[in-house]
Amino acid sequence: MRPIMCPALLMILIVAVKMAGAAEPSLTIDLGGITRRFTASELLARPDAAEIDIPNDHDYGRAARYRAVPLAPLLADLPQDRFDTLEARAGDGFVAQIPLLLVRQGTEGGATAWIAVEPPGQPWPTLPGKNTGAGPFYLVWEHPERSGVGSEQWPYQLASLTALESPAHRWPQLAADPSLAPDAPARRGQQVFAADCLPCHRLNGGGAGEKGPDLGWPMNATDYLTDQGLRALVRDPKSVRSWPLQQMPGFGAGALPDADLEALVAYLHLIAQHKTTASDQR
Repeated sequence: MRPIMCPALLMILIVAVKMAGAAEPSLTIDLGGITRRFTASELLARPDAAEIDIPNDHDYGRAARYRAVPLAPLLADLPQDRFDTLEARAGDGFVAQIPLLLVRQGTEGGATAWIAVEPPGQPWPTLPGKNTGAGPFYLVWEHPERSGVGSEQWPYQLASLTALESPAHRWPQLAADPSLAPDAPARRGQQVFAADCLPCHRLNGGGAGEKGPDLGWPMNATDYLTDQGLRALVRDPKSVRSWPLQQMPGFGAGALPDADLEALVAYLHLIAQHKTTASDQR
């Protein structure tokens, strides 16, 4: 005869199972009003989940293998021609602005975006210089060099992906002067700032990053740093200023070519010339 489980014990087990399910991390994807949440188990069970090899993982700094799902199919319900940017929010306040063009290029021979999923109960290793791993979700790229994927477009501890308009449309104070020539360095600098600086910094109130200071308000960075100081700060932040909880990484020439660094400096000077008032930043 099978033993009969008492009602109280049965209730405890049911509650424990529900709590375990609720505790499983989930990734939220918002496609303009269509919101879905995927647990790690759900993503790992998808038929398009696969083992992928990343020869040079950006954040771990070595080769890595992941169980992952391609990002493009998760965006299948995205309204066409309504959005051009994917805002990737991490659990630590990092907010990357990823052009949807980068994701779409994966089907045309460009870099391919994947959502790497940390298997429940099998945590990934701790990241170099951090006290945590990249899980539970991590946006990684196969062949990033094919599409010029930047170093800040590998958000780890990923919590949500939201389809939005470009940063310059959401925050007009980020937009370079429309009268600038198409090949003007400051115009390229706007793109560099959006990709490499906006994940942590705001500019004159524009942006969603929370990890670093606003680089335009109340004083533009060009007001208190020389051009030489700005270049040094980007290349090696600790060579300019240092404190125990400093987090900003240096951007070497491999991640940010000299031409892009000069374009970034030109862009900050341009924004400084079009200063707005404090009320405009709210």
